[in-house]
Amino acid sequence: MLKHLEQQLAEREAQSLRRHRRIAETACAPRQTVSAHDGLPRELLAFCSNDYLGLANHPLLIEALAEGAQRYGAGSGASHLISGHSRAHALLEDDLAEMLSSQGPEVRALTFCTGYMANMALLTALGDAQTTIYTDLLNHASLIDGARLAKAAVYTYPHNDLAGLDRRISACSTPRKLIVTDGVFSMDGDLARLPELLTLAERHDAWLVVDDAHGFGVLGEQGRGVLSHFGLRSERLICMGTLGKAAGVAGAFVAAHRTVIDWLVQSARPYIYTTASPPAVAHAVRASLQLIRRDEGEQRRRHLAALVAAFRRGVPEVLGDLLRDRGWQLAASQTAIQPLIVGRSEDALAMSAALESQGLWVPAIRPPTVPSGGARLRITFSAAHGVGDVERLLSALALAGKDMA
Repeated sequence: MLKHLEQQLAEREAQSLRRHRRIAETACAPRQTVSAHDGLPRELLAFCSNDYLGLANHPLLIEALAEGAQRYGAGSGASHLISGHSRAHALLEDDLAEMLSSQGPEVRALTFCTGYMANMALLTALGDAQTTIYTDLLNHASLIDGARLAKAAVYTYPHNDLAGLDRRISACSTPRKLIVTDGVFSMDGDLARLPELLTLAERHDAWLVVDDAHGFGVLGEQGRGVLSHFGLRSERLICMGTLGKAAGVAGAFVAAHRTVIDWLVQSARPYIYTTASPPAVAHAVRASLQLIRRDEGEQRRRHLAALVAAFRRGVPEVLGDLLRDRGWQLAASQTAIQPLIVGRSEDALAMSAALESQGLWVPAIRPPTVPSGGARLRITFSAAHGVGDVERLLSALALAGKDMA
């Protein structure tokens, strides 16, 4: 077994696909001290976190986490259905349900330890043998794995191909149907065609499951997410959102009609058989939701949008030759996720290393996370970045690009 695994690891290394962890020595922020592969710590300007609003190190959230620990202790002690469902969890679910009430009638929320668990719970609890799941090709791994573990039939449709999806659903004979999609696609930063997907769901008597991990807190009125961004309302909508990205803390939730939530409590194994997250975390998330919905949250969203716009204006100027001659692409994204698609894994690694030599932390994303030939730099922005940080990134890209050319 060891020889087999060593051979597999060597093959990944040869294909420039082996992954390596870095150790962050300081809090999540644009400037982090990071231990490199040689073990030596170094301060880097990071464009790689999902802390889109810059709240992960916000003093009010740190204070709320400490206050929650003082009030509720360090851990929950049991699953939600035994003794681990604290008042902090209950209040958070009430806050989320009120925040997302525009999604549809009788919306309730259920919290989970992670978004991965929430998606696994959703699809395995709803995807029985009398159901067909239709999932976008570029959906997150948690949705893919949840569909695989469900008892339902599964059909993967080409990315945002609604005409093909319509034809496929029209031929479906199962009583129940789930259309499953990311709201903001995590590796490309583009949006699902949710208004049209909801129209399809209504036409074919289907449910629409939306993973809003990268939209919640950033998009929509008061950061309510991608459903609010499109102004969608229907009892057919089931929304999963994470609380460790724009919200800056940890955990996840599902928001849906109260009957869906009741069913998840009864049947979702990743919920039933997992120790509840620490109540202190839920307490801190409640403070985060207040920040997201207040003027400060709106100011952070506007600032983030301005940074993204400045970056997109600058890329053609600094990488024009590579975009034209080598077929590199800046993905068509208006979100905080700005992928620079370079194609080959070795080129993505070389660009990442060149940026790090200039003091920037921008990771290379390679297959199987992205399709073969789609290796990229996944550049992400935070409201904690400044205009000068974007200028430094563009200058570093220009220098790294010259070496590649």
